[in-house]
Amino acid sequence: MIGAQDKPMRVLALANQKGGVGKTTTAINLGTALAAVGERVLILDLDPQGNASTGLGIDERSRKISTYDVLSGRATLAEARIATNVPRLSIVPATIDLIAFEQETSGLGSRHYRLRDVLAAVAAGEDDATYVLIDCPPSLNLLTVNALVAADAVLVPLQCEFFALEGLAQLMRTIEEIRSKLNPKLTIHGIVLTMYDQRTALSDQVVDDVRRVLGDKVYATIIPRNVRVAESPSAGKPVLLYDYRCSGSQAYIQLASEVIERERRMRVV
Repeated sequence: MIGAQDKPMRVLALANQKGGVGKTTTAINLGTALAAVGERVLILDLDPQGNASTGLGIDERSRKISTYDVLSGRATLAEARIATNVPRLSIVPATIDLIAFEQETSGLGSRHYRLRDVLAAVAAGEDDATYVLIDCPPSLNLLTVNALVAADAVLVPLQCEFFALEGLAQLMRTIEEIRSKLNPKLTIHGIVLTMYDQRTALSDQVVDDVRRVLGDKVYATIIPRNVRVAESPSAGKPVLLYDYRCSGSQAYIQLASEVIERERRMRVV
């Protein structure tokens, strides 16, 4: 039970309203890397596309209970949770039904707190996860707001491309608004640069620009553009299982170490 553990459960929302930045890939592979070093990880798939579920080998026929059922109160988190092929890593899968969540809860004053209340029950003893990673949809909709209200911190994947910082200001404003009105404990855990291509001067320029603007909010670890990372979802495996030795796998292992180290510093502070 989590209440009996020395280490409290930490909830990280992986968010960026821009699609194609490696958000789901990061959720899957960071979760796998954290589990590999002994953490007990639960991924919540909040994207109606269900790519995190697919990437962990959970086919649509196996998604009999989903995050939609949990948010709508039809099922508990324990009932929806599915073990993966990675030891200590499980997932609550997503289905297309999530699209209906915003419309069905329209007008309900508690609709921003659905996920927070679910995770509060987990923290009270229903589960033994040390990390919950929430894979948000690529938009700032009610599902993302639920994730930000429930989270301790936000992890932002940012692609190494020309328009990397475009839209990031809007996300930062949303995080600040959530913090001031709905979740005062919310912080930015860090920004991870993804899809870095060492062959191009543009990637280096983006890295320099992002670090200059955002400083120590940016993780030291950079996730490279890597064909094995791109191939692994089609096999239903995290890249760490698909090809442990590739550069993408090694980068996610480094990122997991950095996340854990930041967590230690936060607890000291």
